Amino acid sequence: MIATPAHQSPTGVALAPERRQELLAWARERDGLVIEDDYDSEFRYDNEPLSVLQGLDPERVATVSTASKALGPAIRLGWIACPARLLGAIVDDKRLDDRGSPAIDQLALATLMASGRYDRHLRRMRKRYAARRDALVAALAEHAPRLQARGLAAGLHLVAALPDGADAEAIAAAAAERGVGLHPMSEFRADGGAGHRRSSSLRRSS
Repeated sequence: MIATPAHQSPTGVALAPERRQELLAWARERDGLVIEDDYDSEFRYDNEPLSVLQGLDPERVATVSTASKALGPAIRLGWIACPARLLGAIVDDKRLDDRGSPAIDQLALATLMASGRYDRHLRRMRKRYAARRDALVAALAEHAPRLQARGLAAGLHLVAALPDGADAEAIAAAAAERGVGLHPMSEFRADGGAGHRRSSSLRRSS
């Protein structure tokens, strides 16, 4: 089972506490494993960041995360906190996959974390991204009051629910001509949006 409990993509919702417990109970009952994709939980603006599932059940959850959201997409580093029984196999697979990530990049990231500068950077960026979010929400309220913005509490994107009958594909195309990146929610469907081209929502990334 793969889940994004802290900030679901693309909707932006967080998994409620009772649903978290149900998910862990499911894994225990079926001797299963939950792969927790914790891709941008550092950026939570209105409340404290949510704890990862892995801390609640280290033997049933493997948490994967990345520095690409916090530092930049070009920094191709991530990490896994997994059950001890899986560590050897994961290390072997990683070695066979790409012969290891760049050592200098890893050492630089480790130094940032150990020195406290990584945490300071996150605090600074949280304030900056929160200000950008507030500016976007204010602009939508002024210029597109019929839109309903959702998924605002965290992350680097929001979802805008369109009025009935609006053509998300046409709106996204018009926005692209103006240098604004919008993605119809139909693109995130399992069928690739087939038969659902007139989506009722748009996803906006910062």
